Amino acid sequence: MGGRGRLMRRAGLFGVPRVRPWSWQAFLLGCVVVAMSAAFQGICVALGAKLYFAAFLPGLFILGIVAGTPAAGFAALFTIPLVWWAFIPPFFEFNALSNANTDSINLFCLLAVLLIGLADLCRETMRIVSQGGLKSPGESAATNPQ
Repeated sequence: MGGRGRLMRRAGLFGVPRVRPWSWQAFLLGCVVVAMSAAFQGICVALGAKLYFAAFLPGLFILGIVAGTPAAGFAALFTIPLVWWAFIPPFFEFNALSNANTDSINLFCLLAVLLIGLADLCRETMRIVSQGGLKSPGESAATNPQ
């Protein structure tokens, strides 16, 4: 495993690049992910889809893995007024929300929190694995219990 382990560390574990969580690059990446998701959501709405937040959830999960929880949380908060303004009829206006639209926003918030939490767990797991995994207090890398 010596060569393989070094290769995985150099490659950034599973080929996933990571950005420091509170850096400006992370928040810029969050804005890019929201813009790309909005473009995809616009295509879905043009084709007749009524799921206002569907295109944003996968992007939040990937952003949470790559850039961390703060950037993903920022993107989720930025998504809510964007969807309200651009995708909930009447388009490009802020109007009072119906009960169904409010429920959609609440469901998005719940799913966003769960996906961002899962992404944080995945990110932490990748960090632990890239450092050699968990070791018991009495075990070192030199000893092999087999």
